[in-house]
Amino acid sequence: MSSSDFAKIGLIKNSDGSFTRIPEFIPSTAASSDLSNPVLTKDVPINPHNNTWARIYIPRRESSAAATKLPLIVFYHGGGFVVASAATTLFQNFCCNIVQELPAVMVSVDYRLAPEHRLPAAYDDGMEALHWIKTTDDEWLTEHADFSKCFLMGNSAGGNLAFHVAFRADQLLPVKIQGVVLHQPFFGGAERTPSEIRLANNSVIPLHMTDLAWDLALPVGSDRDHEYSNPMKRGVEVDKVKTQGWKVLVTGYEGDPVIDRQIEVVKMLRDKGVVVVQDFREGASHGIEFYDHSFAHTFSHVLKDFLLTF
Repeated sequence: MSSSDFAKIGLIKNSDGSFTRIPEFIPSTAASSDLSNPVLTKDVPINPHNNTWARIYIPRRESSAAATKLPLIVFYHGGGFVVASAATTLFQNFCCNIVQELPAVMVSVDYRLAPEHRLPAAYDDGMEALHWIKTTDDEWLTEHADFSKCFLMGNSAGGNLAFHVAFRADQLLPVKIQGVVLHQPFFGGAERTPSEIRLANNSVIPLHMTDLAWDLALPVGSDRDHEYSNPMKRGVEVDKVKTQGWKVLVTGYEGDPVIDRQIEVVKMLRDKGVVVVQDFREGASHGIEFYDHSFAHTFSHVLKDFLLTF
């Protein structure tokens, strides 16, 4: 891979083999507990050794409403497993919008990135964050979040992460997962799908960029048919989702190169007896909610309707 390939996804490869992420490529926003904001945020450490942490979001509420605990959404950000963080401005705005509109409490997990930490490192960090929530005495969560109404949610690579973490989740009480939200989940495969061919030069995630992300994220020597990338090839175990009675919401857009794979996953889950709600729409592509407020507002309503079924 050339330096120009890495630059396309915001990476600079250093002479010692390490990588530097270009700050201007994906800007970040600091947490703020300023009471003039409609949503308050703060960062908390998860595993200092791995430098993992989370950003907690709570809506500012009148004292009369504060006694009512809110659904807890554990969110995993996108970025192809190689860029972005829980502090990325796009995800900050996205999470604030959801927390304010639902309302809900959200924990946005910052996980280790590839290629320094290839999969399953991100899955391990996603699971570790759930165990941190299980044992935390953080007042923002203990006072505002209803641990019995917990939902795993991820966007793009984060949707892939939520998918795999769901199969690992165990012994989490008092945290009780009710459902999983796969928002434009990022999957792949060695054989091209019609949507990947049709949208190979997509302006948001062209095929050469998704190929590069998988090359950097998957275990060394693996191809895109590895179970982390392609759940259709390795028969990923989904019985836990069925036996737990969790519902799954899968969303996507016709203009997303990954749409065919998202539809395949919906079919696979349904064939296994999992209750799946799908929301596939026309007229947009991958990550549209981060750039168009009307789409963000629509997604918040789709998510709210899903949560109200519990």
